[in-house]
Amino acid sequence: MLSGRSHMVGVVIGGLDNPFYASALERLAIALRQAGLQVLLVQVDDALTLDTALDQLASYRIDAVVTSLAVGSQSVVQALSELHTPVICFNSSFVGPWISTVVSNNYGAGQIAAQIFIKHGVTHPVWLAGPAKNAASRARGEGFCDTLKETSDCFGKLVRLRGDDTYQSGYNAIRRLLQRGLRPDGIFSSNDMMACGVLDALRECADLRCPDDVIVLGYDNIPQAAWHGYDLTSFDQRTDQMVTVAMDMLNEALQTVNHPYSQTHTINAQLIERGSTRTGR
Repeated sequence: MLSGRSHMVGVVIGGLDNPFYASALERLAIALRQAGLQVLLVQVDDALTLDTALDQLASYRIDAVVTSLAVGSQSVVQALSELHTPVICFNSSFVGPWISTVVSNNYGAGQIAAQIFIKHGVTHPVWLAGPAKNAASRARGEGFCDTLKETSDCFGKLVRLRGDDTYQSGYNAIRRLLQRGLRPDGIFSSNDMMACGVLDALRECADLRCPDDVIVLGYDNIPQAAWHGYDLTSFDQRTDQMVTVAMDMLNEALQTVNHPYSQTHTINAQLIERGSTRTGR
């Protein structure tokens, strides 16, 4: 597949404290090795975007870049394109010459989350977003809020909170909400790490239980979501399929030597319903 090339692919990693990224990295590394490629790991501090890896990527002789991170801006699209090296991303809202992305259907999952809220008769919903520059989080929130606005009176009571994708930020966000005397009956969190913090805060700060008092949904379906202490309903990004598509894109990109390759492929997330929303247990 890589005749006349270095046989080396740069894998940009960040945010490994989140099990989703660790799982994606493991699957990527296995798939690349099975394809006979060497893996060069490039560590970045920013867990959301490739922006901080530009200088490192430019200094290595690599045939391509594969990463679970996103491109953060149009200026970075231009800089990456000037490298003339195929880049395959996960959940990037920016693409361009030489840059492709495999995305979870974040907006569609947000719509499904809103429909679950409506089904459960939620009257005081909460949307817990990730960092503002997290494009996937923004799309989830847009799908969720747009659907509530179009189909439910509860949109008028929607509370928007923001965390930084960590457990502690989810815990703190809900603790502060409860301290203000507000009691939600439905919470959609942009990721599972924050949702786990949400569940602990609900129990410890207000003695609220799921799903009797409040329903909670997360995103990523990390292993902790299935733990008995959380039993969290979540959206699975189907990482195996994302990696398979990314490898197909990589193969095609490397076959089109000296020609920019750019594709976007969307994969529907799978709802994994557990006790945090399942009634009648």
